Amino acid sequence: MKQISSKRPLETMSNLDSLFGGNLEDISTNLIPLNDIVRPASQPRRYFDEEKIQSLAESISNDGLLEPIVVRKLENGTYELVAGERRLRACQKLQKQEVPANVIECDNIQANRIRLIENLQREDLNTYEETIGILELLAILLEKQETEIIKLLHVMHDADKGKTPQNVLGSAESKVIQDLFHKLGKITWQSFLTARVPILKLHDDIKEVLAKGQLEYTKALAISKIKNDTARNEVLQQAIDEKLSLSKIKELVEKAVGKESVPRSPSYQPKDVTIRFGKVNKLLKDTDIWDRPEEASRLVKYLSQIEKLLMSDSNTEA
Repeated sequence: MKQISSKRPLETMSNLDSLFGGNLEDISTNLIPLNDIVRPASQPRRYFDEEKIQSLAESISNDGLLEPIVVRKLENGTYELVAGERRLRACQKLQKQEVPANVIECDNIQANRIRLIENLQREDLNTYEETIGILELLAILLEKQETEIIKLLHVMHDADKGKTPQNVLGSAESKVIQDLFHKLGKITWQSFLTARVPILKLHDDIKEVLAKGQLEYTKALAISKIKNDTARNEVLQQAIDEKLSLSKIKELVEKAVGKESVPRSPSYQPKDVTIRFGKVNKLLKDTDIWDRPEEASRLVKYLSQIEKLLMSDSNTEA
């Protein structure tokens, strides 16, 4: 590991102008072998556009890596990536042996927080990634499950609408939520609840593809309009395998949705219905339903409805 400068402040290393501060004041910048860098088990960024990675690789090849990646040293001597996944991928594409990296000391919670904050500040983050990232960051900050965060947002929403006492909005947890959305500056917590949280109700196959980073959010969202599981899965797989454009995907979705709206052929044959009516007529001769006035009344009512339906059909043909 080659040290290329002594210390650098955290704010300058990856644009983390310190949403929630932290005690990471000094960072060493070194040249680290790519083979010594491992990715974390949990990566907040799901989708990576290969064309943009290639473009970044070309930029690095021409001008060098302008902003080092961020890593932390593990007990086994390797370095875990904390921030800079796209830069690392671009350097790997260039088959570089070493990469400039800011080495910081932090625990798992701090590392996850930095990853999420750095990720949420990216302009090209898709809506799904951003939604999941915000929930994950709130879960870390409030030490709660994501389901609890959503419940808290609903309580805050009711208070904001005057449905419950507004002192809820003044609680410490509510202030953390409001502060995060204010500092991110992308969306209000109210809009997040009404427009983003519903994304979590997408079909499981759609969410799985998004979580694996196999397809852009806009393409996956278009495919989610297909209600039939088999048809949706076929289009989903075709979009991934053939790297279809959004316009082509919309064409396939339109065809699939059109098929769903076509009335299905009746699952019965007129001859079978006639036979069933014959059986009903025989049952009427042998039944003792006439001794039960309430049930007999229902029978006559249903018979009247059948007569009305058949007479209406006969009048239409005439």
